[in-house]
Order: sequence, then structure tokens, then C-alpha cells
Amino acid sequence: MAAKKRSVIGGVDTHRDTHHAAIIDSTGGLQADAEFPATGDGYADLLAWMRSFGRLVAIGVEGTGSYGAGLARHLASHKVAVVEVDRPDRRTRRTKGKSDPIDAIAAARATLAGTAMGTPKTRTGSGEAIRALRVARQGAVKAARRLSTRCAAWSPPPPKLCGHS
Repeated sequence: MAAKKRSVIGGVDTHRDTHHAAIIDSTGGLQADAEFPATGDGYADLLAWMRSFGRLVAIGVEGTGSYGAGLARHLASHKVAVVEVDRPDRRTRRTKGKSDPIDAIAAARATLAGTAMGTPKTRTGSGEAIRALRVARQGAVKAARRLSTRCAAWSPPPPKLCGHS
């Protein structure tokens, strides 16, 4: 029962098909890391796994506006504090290496240290509505250009004028 009272922080490195998660204690010590599928069931398993280590204070997630969007929504719907974590800069990646476990641990430690304080993108509200309209307009303009090009290719040649070749 004492383990349940221990505060822990999670970190997640997100990708299209899988998310790599790490859990650290309040001093930054690594407890464990694991990989989960980027699906609804995978999100539930990831959250249950993290909560099995103690009281989950927050989770730092890379890419809440892209591959991590579904996970961020799932965590927020379960009343978990989610922090947007920027990926490590190139210098840090060069010196410490690049791997999914390293990035997940770095996300957790950035959350613990308070250096990752971004608000996750919610994909709701007027900003999202404007983005959706812009995407739709760009698609319509692209389709209109394609259609115009095809129509120009299908049109018959102009008629020949009398006396001119």
C-alpha cells in the first residue's frame, strides 16, 4: 500500500504506431519504461501501467498536436495532468543519444524539473475551426487547379482561319 502513495511522473515519446513511456520517481530516478501501441486500448494500458507505480502527478508528452494528440485527449479525459514537452534540442540529442526510451525519460524529467510547461493542444475551439477551414480551402484550391489543367488538355484545338496555315 505504501507504493501507491509514492508520487511518480510519466514521460512519453510518441510515434505513429507506438508510444514509448517512462516512469520516474520524485527524485528523477527511473522506475521503468515500456512501449505501448498507439491505440485506444494502448492508451488505457499505458495509463494503468503508469498508475501501478504510485500516485501519478503529471505526464509529459511529446507531440500533443500530432502523434500524441489521441493520447493527450485520453489522459485529459481521465483527469491526468498532461504537459506538452518539446523534443530535446539537437545538441542534447547528440551528446546523450537518441532513442525512444531516452526521449521518454527526458520528457518525464523535463516535466519533473518544470522546464516542460507547455499546454497541450486541445484540437478544439476557434483556432481548430480556422485550421479546419484553411485545410479544406487548400484542398479545394488544389482540386480546382487540377481540374482546370485537365479541362485545358481536353479542349479541342482552335479552328484554322481561312488562308492561314
